[in-house]
Amino acid sequence: MTAAVANRRSFVQRTLGAALLDPKVYEEVEADRSANGQAAWVVTLSAVAAGVGSIANHGWSGVVWYTVAALVGWYVWAAIACAIGTRMLPGTYTRADVGELLRTIGFSSAPGVLRIFGLVSPIAGFVFLISTLWMLVAMVVAVRQALDYCTTGRAIAVCAIGFPIYATGLALSLLLLGPWPI
Repeated sequence: MTAAVANRRSFVQRTLGAALLDPKVYEEVEADRSANGQAAWVVTLSAVAAGVGSIANHGWSGVVWYTVAALVGWYVWAAIACAIGTRMLPGTYTRADVGELLRTIGFSSAPGVLRIFGLVSPIAGFVFLISTLWMLVAMVVAVRQALDYCTTGRAIAVCAIGFPIYATGLALSLLLLGPWPI
C-alpha cells in the first residue's frame, strides 16, 4: 500500500474538506480516479437537499427534478469548464480531462447539502443564497485545482465565461420542464 493510498481521506472527510475549501482535498479527488462515484454522491446529496428544502414551492417532483438537473448539469458544467480551461485559458501547468473536473466540481457541491434547511420558512431564501454563493466559491477552488492554475484569477475567468452558459441551459430547462407540483 502506497503512502498516498494509506493517507486517503474518507468520503465524509473529503466532503467536509471540500466544503471548507481545502485545496488539498480538491487535489486528492482530482488525482483519485476512483472518486467519481463519491463526487456523484455529493452532487446527488446536494440536489436532494435542494429539492427537499424547496418542497413547499415545488412538491416532491422538485426533489426528482433537482436531482436529475444537478447530475446532468454537473457533467455539462465539467465539460464546459474543461474546454474553456484547457483550450481557451490554459496555464503553464494545465493538464486536465473532464474526469478530473467532474471529481473536483462534484465535491464543490458539498455546501449545497445545507439547502435542506430551506424547510425552515423564515430562513429558506437566506439558506439558498448563502449555500449557492458558497458553492460558487468552492467551484472556483475546484476549477483552480483541477486545471493546475497558479492563480485564482484564471479559475475565476473560467467560471465567469462558462457559468453563464451553464446557467442559461439550467434556466431554460426550469422554464420548459419544471419542477411543477404534480
